[in-house]
Amino acid sequence: EELADWFHRGAYRHDLNLYLEPFAHTVGVLQTREALTRVARECAEDLAADGVVYAEVRFAPELHIDLGLSLDDVVSAVLDGFEAGCANRPLTIGALCTAMRTAARSRDIAELAVRHRQHGVVGFDIAGAEAGHPPTRHLDAFQYVQRENFHITIHAGEAFGLPSIWEAIQFCGAERLGHGVRIVDDITRAPDGSWLLGPLASFVRDRRVPLEMCPSSNVHTGAAPSLVEHPIGLLRQLR
Repeated sequence: EELADWFHRGAYRHDLNLYLEPFAHTVGVLQTREALTRVARECAEDLAADGVVYAEVRFAPELHIDLGLSLDDVVSAVLDGFEAGCANRPLTIGALCTAMRTAARSRDIAELAVRHRQHGVVGFDIAGAEAGHPPTRHLDAFQYVQRENFHITIHAGEAFGLPSIWEAIQFCGAERLGHGVRIVDDITRAPDGSWLLGPLASFVRDRRVPLEMCPSSNVHTGAAPSLVEHPIGLLRQLR
C-alpha cells in the first residue's frame, strides 16, 4: 500500500524526469523471461478486454538485462507473451523497440528491432528525458532504420517544445510523434478569433504526421494543466 501511494504521488509532480522515477521499480521486477512473458500476456489480455483489436506496444529492451538476459532474449520473451495473450482473441499486437535517449545504445536497439521485424516488431522508437537529450544524438540509429526500410516513431514534444519536434521530423525521419502536444506552441489566435498555424504546425498537419497523444500523462508531467484544458480538442478541430 505504501508503494502504491508513492507511485500515485509521483505521478502528479508535473515533471517528466520525476514522473519516470517509478520505472526503476517497474523494470526491477521485469528481469526474467518468465516475468516479461507474463506481463506481455496480461497486457494483451487487458487490451482485448478493453475492446482493442490492434495495438503497438512500446518497451525498452535495454532496461531488462540486469540479470543476464540478452537483448534478443528480452524481445523474444515479450513477443511470446503477446502471442499467448492474443491467442483466440480478435487482437493483433506489434512491438515497438524503444531506445533510451539518455543512454548510448540506440544503434544496438535499432538493429535489434530490425532483426525481429519478421517476428512481431513493427518499429523503432526513442524515449526518456527530452531536455538536454535531443533526438539528433541518435542519428546513426535513425539512419540505419531508414536504410532498412523500417519504421520510426519518436517521443517528442511533451517535456520539451518545438525544437524537439522539429529535429524528430526533419533530421530523424519520424513518421509519428509520441505525444507531440507542444505543437500548440506553433499555433496562435488571431484577433478575429481564428487560429493561425505556424510553419512547423502546418507541416505536421499537411504531411499528416500522427500525434500519439496521452492526455493523462501530459497532465501528470505538466505538459497540460488538466484534462479539460488539454489541447487535444483544438488539435482535432484544426485537423
